[in-house]
Amino acid sequence: MKCQITFRNMDHTEALDDKIKSKSQKIAKFLGPEASAQWVCWTQKNDQIAELKVNYKKEHYIAKATSDDLYKTMDLVIDKVSSQIAKNR
Repeated sequence: MKCQITFRNMDHTEALDDKIKSKSQKIAKFLGPEASAQWVCWTQKNDQIAELKVNYKKEHYIAKATSDDLYKTMDLVIDKVSSQIAKNR
């Protein structure tokens, strides 16, 4: 799965990159290696926000979540996208 990661107003670390790529593999199990994912993560006041856009052939999925912890936010986003994919399949 092709994975593009963008961080706004926060530091970019290898640990975050690795975590996002491993989370994206959950989506790749459903859709296959041809899918692409675009992650955008940023902070706004005390909130950690993540948005994920997944493209697979002609299918498009978008999810966004907010929490006080970025790792929790990533889990919420993956759950939302997984739910969208399950409904569509």
